[in-house]
Amino acid sequence: MKAAVEPLEGNKVKLSVEVDEQEFEKAIDLAFRKIAREVLVPGFRPGKAPRRVLEAKLGKETGRAEALREALPDYYAQAVRDHNVDAIAPPEIDITAGEESGAVAFDAVVEIRPQLHLAGYGGLRVTVPNPQVTDEEIGAQLDRLRGNFGELSEVSRPARSGDHLTIDLKATRGGETVAGLTTDDFLYELGSGSVLPELDDQLHGSRPGDILAFDADMPDGAVHLQVLVKDVKEKILPEVTDEWASEASEFDTADELRADIAKRIGLVKKVQANLALRDGAIDALVELVDTEPPATLVESEIHRRLHDLEHRLEAQGVTVAGYLEISGLTGEQLMARLSEEAVPAVKADLALRAVADAEDLEPSESDIDEEIGRLAASYRMKPAQLRRNLERADQMPAVRSDWKKSKALEWLLEHVEVVDPEGGPVDRALLQPDTPDSEEAGQQRVGQEAEAGPA
Repeated sequence: MKAAVEPLEGNKVKLSVEVDEQEFEKAIDLAFRKIAREVLVPGFRPGKAPRRVLEAKLGKETGRAEALREALPDYYAQAVRDHNVDAIAPPEIDITAGEESGAVAFDAVVEIRPQLHLAGYGGLRVTVPNPQVTDEEIGAQLDRLRGNFGELSEVSRPARSGDHLTIDLKATRGGETVAGLTTDDFLYELGSGSVLPELDDQLHGSRPGDILAFDADMPDGAVHLQVLVKDVKEKILPEVTDEWASEASEFDTADELRADIAKRIGLVKKVQANLALRDGAIDALVELVDTEPPATLVESEIHRRLHDLEHRLEAQGVTVAGYLEISGLTGEQLMARLSEEAVPAVKADLALRAVADAEDLEPSESDIDEEIGRLAASYRMKPAQLRRNLERADQMPAVRSDWKKSKALEWLLEHVEVVDPEGGPVDRALLQPDTPDSEEAGQQRVGQEAEAGPA
């Protein structure tokens, strides 16, 4: 088999493939063997009728047509592999010779992945949150811990944020009591916003004995509130001493406690800065892509994201229809959101490939072996078995591509200029994790804080 590649307009190429007559005869033999298993021929068991008998019964053209249908996709796939054609869509195949006899030739026009040429990727700047721990952050964390051990003490001054007020609360609507908002001797922390925003506004500056009356909005309609302020107390926090530190923590001294708080805050900030560095570098790289990605790739990315969503929902026992009902989205809105996410994702993929090509990042065989070993461990398979599976599925080029993109991202993260929100340079040493275990712990902590929301 011979093949040649010709570039075409519109991000396409034409593969011209020629298969000599002797080679195609093998495909015809295989086609007749398949036909023999499907056609009953008197005097022969299924699959045992020879080719000459089948040709006499069905005609030579039957086997040739079946061979063309079965073998052309394989010839095309072989030509794609031989010439490293990065096809992203099914081909349009036109048989130019051999439909009736002789050697076979065909043209395959196919859309390929565009190769970008990015200018300026080596001079990108990324802003990350400052990874250095401040005294204010340590103090705020200490205050939260001290708050667990604070004692309430009555004050005569006007109430201010952070005070605890004992109040009687009565809510009515249309002359009827609203049960959920009516209570006596309710201890309320001013500024918490845990009841109604209007309640904090009214209680600010109040004193014991004050009676407040006002209206407030609620989702199910306005209510009238009457509040009696019985007392105002402030929380007295304990002094940060060695004795208190040993009582409040596993540390013997206040200095040890501060050091531990600084370490934990630093770990979280380090992980946050690294996440911002990665996301910011990719976003900055995407900004350099001034062409729209092929619709074929965008559609593929949309379907991949939809499949991932379905898989995650299925694991939670939820259907896509149920998700739409819960989220209040329509199917069209969901697809629009996925499309909005897919476009920059495809641009990032193309841009990282461009960086890998520009920097000549090519894996060695040992690199590929290491990558397959990593994948095998995640799939709980033996590396040799995974390699065989990947080779049979023609996925080894994808493994190499993923390796190149990973290394391109590493290169990018090493070469971008990293600054803090004020524009000052960030020492990269501050972004290095202390240990793999500490980095994982920090990532878990960040994830827990994200789930919990802001304090």
